[in-house]
Amino acid sequence: MTASYPPIEPYDHGMLDTGDGNLVYWEVCGNPDGKPALVVHGGPGGGCTAGHRRYFDPERYRVVLFDQRNCGRSTPHASDPAADMSLNTTEHLLTDMERLREHLGVDRWLLFGGSWGSTLILAYAERHPERVTEIVIPSVTTTRRSEIDWLYRGVGRFFPEEWERFRDGVPEADRDGDIVAAYARLMEHPDVQVREKAAIDWSTWEDVVVSMEPNGTPNPYGDRPPADLLAFIRICAHYFAHGAWLEEGVLLREAGRLAGIPGVLIHGRLDLSGPADTAWELARAWPGSELIIVNDSGHTGSDTMRTHILDAIDRFAHR
Repeated sequence: MTASYPPIEPYDHGMLDTGDGNLVYWEVCGNPDGKPALVVHGGPGGGCTAGHRRYFDPERYRVVLFDQRNCGRSTPHASDPAADMSLNTTEHLLTDMERLREHLGVDRWLLFGGSWGSTLILAYAERHPERVTEIVIPSVTTTRRSEIDWLYRGVGRFFPEEWERFRDGVPEADRDGDIVAAYARLMEHPDVQVREKAAIDWSTWEDVVVSMEPNGTPNPYGDRPPADLLAFIRICAHYFAHGAWLEEGVLLREAGRLAGIPGVLIHGRLDLSGPADTAWELARAWPGSELIIVNDSGHTGSDTMRTHILDAIDRFAHR
């Protein structure tokens, strides 16, 4: 494992009241007088982890982490069928990020996060470029419908047997249509056994897609406690069934708004779930960004990818 910074504990934490019944967990660690940085986790619904803290020099950074709505330590938890998913959209999350920035008294901050986190970072930075100092993104995605279709249908050409099992997890009438939307409906089913089976079928497929990564993490999706798995899949299906409420391709079309914000994009060449063409398109559309393709990495990373992440974050600590 690539050396990272020692484990640290938060010096402050709390629950941000969003005003609509949601409470968003946040924590701050490192140097209270250090350079502000925000960790934006993936999923959606993955939650922040102690490992995210270790990418930052605790002497130089004031690191803010938060659990996006309905996951991690935020409440209500999406494993509870009573949690209202209509209050969890990209727009809600962008508003939460700004509310958190104001609550913590941060003027501008570095943004770090990958996979779904990169989509949320790009949406935030294109809306509030004046609030962003730098951006570091591993595993670039923009959650276009074309990317969603690739992950839940197109990549099945590499795993036809496993994809057929994933497809057959939805009712027969839905199998030739929008499979993601069908799973989203299953995750809202009143029968907990139906929800649990759908969550297992979805996470099994996701684990298959990353299973050939030579330096990756085995079973990164399904290897979660049952309540976290239910929340994770419910939120993922909810977001992807709606194309993350983003106009198709808008984050790439608006990438010119990031001009002047230094950015490092780090993407695995072996990433089947999110092929490198999206990272390439973003780098071409974002003036001044740097793209690093990591030959030994897929979506879940490698020591080489982690080294590039640490190097980028360390480099920006001096700005």
